Amino acid sequence: MKPIPKIALVAVVALAGITAASSIYTVSEVQQAIITQFGKPIGKPITTAGLKFKTPFIQKVNLIDRRILEWDGNPSDMPTKDKLYISVDLFARWRIVNPLQYFLRLQDERSAQSRLDDILGSETRNAVAKHELIEIIRTTKDRVPLRDTLLTQAEREQDIGSLVPIQKGRKLVEQEIFSAAAQKVRVFGIDLLDIRFKRINYNESVRPKIYDRMISERRQIAERFLSEGHGEAARIRGNRVRDLNKIQSEAYRQVEEIRGLADAKATEIYSSAYNQNPEAVEFYEFTRTMQSYKTILGTGTTMVLSTDSDLFKFLKGMSPQSGNRAATDVTPMESQ
Repeated sequence: MKPIPKIALVAVVALAGITAASSIYTVSEVQQAIITQFGKPIGKPITTAGLKFKTPFIQKVNLIDRRILEWDGNPSDMPTKDKLYISVDLFARWRIVNPLQYFLRLQDERSAQSRLDDILGSETRNAVAKHELIEIIRTTKDRVPLRDTLLTQAEREQDIGSLVPIQKGRKLVEQEIFSAAAQKVRVFGIDLLDIRFKRINYNESVRPKIYDRMISERRQIAERFLSEGHGEAARIRGNRVRDLNKIQSEAYRQVEEIRGLADAKATEIYSSAYNQNPEAVEFYEFTRTMQSYKTILGTGTTMVLSTDSDLFKFLKGMSPQSGNRAATDVTPMESQ
């Protein structure tokens, strides 16, 4: 018997090693496997971790992730029920629960992500189109929105700065999207775990309209404050004029009362002085008459007086040399 050549021995050992390596594979704790033979799956999915064996060369191991996977959609513009275009950014979490069905329908995770884009995007559009914007923004219908305390009752009745009544809220809208999408992705062996709105923003085309509406509402409140301020200013000015007139009339009344009391007091003093000293009364009468002459008489003054006038009696004895040389004519008139 001839000895086996070394090269043939090495080839046999190498072939045996390759065959052994091709028949052995491992499944980790976060993986599950589908064994295919000529492209078709055979047997049940392998869901337990450990060292496994397969037929070398003709069977292939397809590892499938069993962890919770992430789906993060791209922001998409869509209209709401009140015809406002918003940009919605959504994310979801999913897991492969039927690896065989998943493999037959989708093959790999890339295809699954693409199918989730279609299904979740479509259901999100349907849900957003059926609800007002406020339903998608507010968390729940139980939250009471803050109202501007500066608004009057009439402005509240006009719905200035108020919000549309909430029937559901964002949580229930998310639940609607989740329920509809979960049924559709279940046929692919996928279990949809959760879905959430990540960001909701106004579309660039409607932002100016929204801002204009907000400015208009604030402007209405500002105009109300201005009108109330003008009315209050007019009321204050009216009260000021009324109070001023009242003060002036009260002051005039007090002045007249004081003047009347002073005249009465002066008359009392005159009568008392006349009874005590008639000569002093005559002197006082003379000085007051002289003061009256100074006030009444002036340059070019012509007076016509009766001879028995009290004002004339002190002028009877005045001569042109001793009196005022001003051009004053005093013509006596004989009493009848």
